[in-house]
Order: sequence, then structure tokens, then C-alpha cells
Amino acid sequence: MTDLNIVILAAGKGTRMRSDLPKVLHAIGGTPILHHVINAARKLNPQKIIVVYGFGGEQVQQQTPGEDLVWVLQAEQLGTGHAVQQALPHLPAQGKTLILLGDVPLVDVEACRDMLSQADAHLVVQTFIKDDPTGYGRIVRNAQNQVVAIVEHKDASEAQRALQEVNTGIMAMPNAALKHWLAQLQNNNAQQEYYLTDIIAMSVNEGRAVLPHVVADAWSVTGINSKLDLQQMEREYQHRQALNLMTQGVTLMDAQRIDIRGHLNCGRDVRIDVNCVFEGEVTLEDGVDVGPNCVIKNAVIARNTTLAAFTHIEEARVGQDSKVGPFARLRPGTHLAAETHVGNFVELKNASVGLGSKVNHLSYVGDATVGANVNIGAGTITCNYDGANKHQTVIEDDVFVGSDSQLVAPVTIGKGATIAAGSTITKDVPAETLTLCRAREQRSIQGWKRPQKVKK
Repeated sequence: MTDLNIVILAAGKGTRMRSDLPKVLHAIGGTPILHHVINAARKLNPQKIIVVYGFGGEQVQQQTPGEDLVWVLQAEQLGTGHAVQQALPHLPAQGKTLILLGDVPLVDVEACRDMLSQADAHLVVQTFIKDDPTGYGRIVRNAQNQVVAIVEHKDASEAQRALQEVNTGIMAMPNAALKHWLAQLQNNNAQQEYYLTDIIAMSVNEGRAVLPHVVADAWSVTGINSKLDLQQMEREYQHRQALNLMTQGVTLMDAQRIDIRGHLNCGRDVRIDVNCVFEGEVTLEDGVDVGPNCVIKNAVIARNTTLAAFTHIEEARVGQDSKVGPFARLRPGTHLAAETHVGNFVELKNASVGLGSKVNHLSYVGDATVGANVNIGAGTITCNYDGANKHQTVIEDDVFVGSDSQLVAPVTIGKGATIAAGSTITKDVPAETLTLCRAREQRSIQGWKRPQKVKK
């Protein structure tokens, strides 16, 4: 079993977010910030992950599942050192601990692995060079270029504030040393808080070297404190997702105009036009072409399928060589077989559509089973709801449904049947028949006057 423990500091209120939602639950790429940190921590295969929580704690726990998580309350926000002190009872005497921050979502897992390779006997501090270090703790080195202290911005001298190497807050160390140092922390500083960074000076005073680990990727150590930070991090996250897709061979018409809020799995020769949003688990198989302004959530789109502009798909499957859209909506439970066509302003819900069938214009098909080689004309509605319960419509193979028809469920349309345009079908239709239901005569009333708007 691994000897690694990870402590994630996630107790901050996030006042600058100006929100009732705890800061760590705001989303990047559709996933709460804290979840990004936890997912990174899990990649390091720790013995346990300890989350120190505070503001909105119950909500944070409810929205963050995981049997591998140990939750520790920091009732009072008295500094980072005080936060880690709350986790001490859950840290074994032996082993090592990695400290991560709950508001830093783009954790560099490989950088953490490098740090941990040296943390069995040393305190390892992650740092980076920042052009404008205002607000950050400064890394203080001696004449031999060794790290001797971290000084918080409010406590720093003018000379120290000129330093550009700053503390990221991410560090790793042996458990025994951490327990020893935390017991000595004091709050003699401008904010009267217990700084975790004070353990650097303690280590140096004991003759134990502090090893810096300088990272070049500033985004991997950037925290989120405001809605502006959140927006900037979102764009960086999406930029990285886009680069990854293009590296895999996906064609993006504009890498700046795609949003992935979950996981997008793409095959070969996939093309994605602008302003598309992918949520949850989405798979686009080989040769899929996604038009502009599509929204796809928890769906599988089979190979060589074309999704035209403004198509919305949620919890549905689309078979190979199909055409969907523009302005089509596939709601949960929809399953299209291969070579199907779903066109302009068509809505399907909890419906299966068979091989080669077409629902091309302005129709609603819900709670229905549609066979192979069926043509459903414009303006057709499966009337599936009686005001209390949903009912099924069955349309067998080779059926032709004329435009502006209403199929009042429960009803079955037999194989090869034809429904004449403008019909309202309330009874089962025999196979291989023409069925129509219309008024018997068409009348024109002479002298009829259209109502006029009343003048006020």
C-alpha cells in the first residue's frame, strides 16, 4: 500500500466570488473546481485523501462523492497551518503528505510526482516565477541560492516584495516532520493566522534542507478567487481541451469556440464547427461531422453521421450514416438506427427509430417505436400524454404517415400502412391499408366576414 496521504485545503469562503455557492463548487469545464483537484489527487494513488472544509461544508460534501475521501472541518478560518492541523489526527506517524489547494483546478500531476520522489526525507516546496507577485508569499533564498523562508506579502519588506519567485501553496514532506513543525506554529504576523509556510524556516533552522520545485506552467498553480479568475481559468481549460483534440486529429473550425463540459471521445476524421457544447460523456465515432451551434450531452454518435446546425441531443444514440438537423432535438431515451434522417424542427423523446426511416419536418415523436423504412410527414404528432399517463405508439416497418397527422396513443400502425395527410388516428391501423380520417365535405361559406379589431 502506498505511504502517501494528500491533504486538500478547501475551507475558504471565497468572498470575492460574491456568491452563496461555496467557491470550490463553482465549475470549470462543467466540473466543480474541487472535483478537478480530487481527480488529480487520485491519479497519485494515495492511501487517503483528506479534504479540509469550512464554508458551505454540508453542500460541498453532498456534491463531492467518494468513499476514499476523509472530511475534516475547519470551523474557524485561522490560516493554512491551522487547516492542516485539523487533518493531523488522520495522518499516520510514518509516510509522507502532499498538500494541495482546493481552488487550484489545473494541478500538474507529473510535477507532484517529481516532488514526492524527494519528499521521503525533505520538505519540498513548489514555486514559480510571477511577473507581478503582488499578494503572493515570496520565496527567500540565501547567498547559496538555498530556500530559507517564505514570507507572506503583508509581512514582507520592500526588498522581499521585489522578489518574483513565489509560493504556490503546494508542498510535500515526511509526516513525522510535519507533525513536529505544526506543533510549533504561532500566529505572530500581520493577519494573526497560523501560516503553513512558517514550517520552511523551521526546517532550515533544524538543518534540514528545503528543496524548491520550480514549475513553468503558471496555470497549474493558479487559484480562483473571483468570477474573473473563474472565466479566465475556464478559457484556459477549454484551450487545453481543444489542443488535445487537435493533437488526436480532430478538425476544429475554431479552437477558441468550443466548450467541453465533461469528456469528449473522438474517432478519426471528426469535424466540429464553431460554438458547439459537449456535456457529460459524449462519443463521436469516425467521420462524424458536427455543424455549428450544436449542444450534445451524454450521447453516442455513430460513424459517418452528420449533425446539422443547432441540433440538440441529450442522452440519446444516433446510428451510423445518419443525418440529424438542422434545429432538431433528440431528448432522453431516443435511439436512432443507421441511415436515419431527422430534420428541421423535429423533436423525439423516448423513441426508437428503425433503419433508414425519416422524420424530416416539424414533427413530434414521443414514447414511440418506429420500424424500418418509415416516412413520417411534416407536422405529425404522436399524442402520447392523456393528462395523467404516457402511452406508446408503434409504427411498424414501411409505413407512410402523411403530413399533419395525429396518432393518438396507445395505437399501432400496421406494416406497410399509409396514413392520409390530415388524419387523426385513434384506433389501430391494419397492415397494407390506406387509412384516413377527415371531415366528409369541404364547405365554403359565402358572405362570411372576418372579425375586425375593436377600436378603443
